[in-house]
Amino acid sequence: MPEARRRLIDAARRMAPANLNRGAAGNLSARARENGEDGYLITPSGMDYDSLTPEDIVFMRFGGAPSGRRKPSSEWRFHHDVYAGRPEAGAIVHAHSPFATSLACLRRDIPPFHYMIARFGGDSVRCAGYATFGTQALSDNALAALRDRCACLLANHGMLVFGRTLDHAFALAVEFEALCEQYWRACQLGPPVVLPAGEMQTVLAKFAGYGQQDS
Repeated sequence: MPEARRRLIDAARRMAPANLNRGAAGNLSARARENGEDGYLITPSGMDYDSLTPEDIVFMRFGGAPSGRRKPSSEWRFHHDVYAGRPEAGAIVHAHSPFATSLACLRRDIPPFHYMIARFGGDSVRCAGYATFGTQALSDNALAALRDRCACLLANHGMLVFGRTLDHAFALAVEFEALCEQYWRACQLGPPVVLPAGEMQTVLAKFAGYGQQDS
């Protein structure tokens, strides 16, 4: 378990250099088992990532109280609900990255302007409806936007991405922010040309076997 906590801290500290976050914004989690109970490890609320120690990481039991000396991230609800509803989710990254957040503040879904949209499970990336941070309403909205997807925008808030492992989730978050930047830049010149539905179905089929599936 200490090693899993260190990996979570390392990932949190990589968020700023990867242009996913600034300061203590955002949060990360990973499925874990502790003292015979299933749950997940999550970054604590409002702490600078550079100051974190393994003891600061919070273990959240499914259906139970947090364990540890710190309060969990205020967004623990959507972490819990994603794990409960999406068994393929092994880790979650939530970030206030510049381009994803800019699009989220416009409350825009991201259309298939680029075939790599399929990387996230569908022919678009949805923007979840707005709700106050840390609430069950926000979690419900996020889960609806994540249906058949592994990424979404959170209106007036940021991004939410999950993956099989912590490294996978982090890599997807970096890719998603890059796509958000590309879409934002393309929109400066006019409405981007979107790929037709038939082409996106072809791409989605090809992505079913894309990459190294055991990563």
